[in-house]
Amino acid sequence: MDTRNTSVRPHAQPRNGKENHPSRGTRANNRSGGVIHDNSRHTSRFTVIGNHLAQHAELSLLAIGLAVHIQSLPGGALIDIRTLAARFPEGKTRIAAALRELETHGYLRRTCERTSSGRVVTRTVSCNQPGRSGAAAGPEPKPKARRPARREGEPPRRALPAVPRPAYPAPDLLRSAVEVLAGLRRGDPRLLLSATEVEHLAPGVAAWLERELPPSAVHHALTAGLPSEPLHRPAALLAHRLAAQLPPVPPFSAPAAPDAVRHPLRNCDTCDRAFRAAEPGRCRDCLTDPPGVHPSG
Repeated sequence: MDTRNTSVRPHAQPRNGKENHPSRGTRANNRSGGVIHDNSRHTSRFTVIGNHLAQHAELSLLAIGLAVHIQSLPGGALIDIRTLAARFPEGKTRIAAALRELETHGYLRRTCERTSSGRVVTRTVSCNQPGRSGAAAGPEPKPKARRPARREGEPPRRALPAVPRPAYPAPDLLRSAVEVLAGLRRGDPRLLLSATEVEHLAPGVAAWLERELPPSAVHHALTAGLPSEPLHRPAALLAHRLAAQLPPVPPFSAPAAPDAVRHPLRNCDTCDRAFRAAEPGRCRDCLTDPPGVHPSG
């Protein structure tokens, strides 16, 4: 039982303390000037800085320190040259040069914008990872409004049929069309329409009203002869009627000439003859003949 198998490789023996990492002790002993980190985990008031900034090969030490300071500030803090020069002893010239370094390497973006009052201001954006900011690509597209989920057993939704369009969609015309559609339910409760359906049908009703039909005639055309069974898609039925029964454009008729104005009878101030005129005075003959001469004399 005490015989050892010489063909089996010996197992590695566990090491304790510094024996587990002999290189650590060796480097510490061989390098007298190397940095030794005494780190503790931050739980509050800290800023995450990437090594691409802290160890940047082209940025100056002032630019790196200034970038770290800017990234640690809250949003909306002032970082103009005057404010930074009042905070640090380097002066405006060196701080301006450091800001240009950061702008060249993508850690700052500065643009001029005009406010509503007409004043031009400089807008500064700090980037903690240049090239990975979503702001450079423009604003994100707004998500499209999602239609409510279809209930179980509900038939799939279909688009409403197209409706006619008025030649001149004036606001007053569309407002009258909406009033016609909103009033359909008073005559038949089955014609209760949603706001989306009214918005779709309103141009079709406006096209009818544009053809010199009164709202009562459009109401009658949409509600007359409806089937007695339940209406599953009343908006589709109305859209079909608006398109299929659209009346023709009325023929053009020139406006009637105004009636001739008939002035009241008046007596001439000279010959006392009766004549029609807007105001009292002399008749036409007395106005054209010389004094003392009259054709009737």
